[in-house]
Amino acid sequence: MSDRITVEHFDIGTLDVDQAIREAEAGVIGDTRADFFRKAAVGGGAMIGGGVLLAGMPALAEARPSKRQDVAILNYALTLEYLESAFYIEAVKNGAISGEVLDTATIIRDHEVTHVKALKQVLGRKAVRKPKFDFADTTSDPAKFLATAVALEDTGVAAYAGQGPRLKQKAVIVAALSIHSVEARHAAQVRSLAGMNFAPKAFDKAKSMKQVLKIVNGTGFIQG
Repeated sequence: MSDRITVEHFDIGTLDVDQAIREAEAGVIGDTRADFFRKAAVGGGAMIGGGVLLAGMPALAEARPSKRQDVAILNYALTLEYLESAFYIEAVKNGAISGEVLDTATIIRDHEVTHVKALKQVLGRKAVRKPKFDFADTTSDPAKFLATAVALEDTGVAAYAGQGPRLKQKAVIVAALSIHSVEARHAAQVRSLAGMNFAPKAFDKAKSMKQVLKIVNGTGFIQG
């Protein structure tokens, strides 16, 4: 479990980020990072505020694959990675977990932080800003921590699976798959620690962006 996904897995040289950004600026993605959540949907917006992600983003990310859409999906993935990394950082720092649970949380924390760095490097100036989070007592209560970790990891796996087929650029697809497989390992490990079946099904069901955002909104973790 010590292997990490690093920015080296992203073939930035073959990813036409500049072109994707130009297409994005000409379309629905705004001029600033925060504008991504306000202008990601035609005729509506998606923004972080008051603990709610207004789900306008799916309109773009469920359209025909394009470089512009790749930018939108990568920012969607970055937001989920922000959430997961912040959760594990806080849990490890709080000191409420110990033993194998702490060891696992520390490894996953490092992975998620690396995922964030990699996605931000690929997106450059179009990377959305990190939201503010409030995890309540889920990072200070060992039982709630495990339950939340299972929910976040399962959702993350389903989220990557849902958007993978919508990506256009090969470099982005390879990068997303390399993160997706690690997220699946995280999910299996935290499920085992929680006393759950580590792989309950032979086939995982993908979730759309709309479904994932509904789950994320429901946690109340994102504060703005």
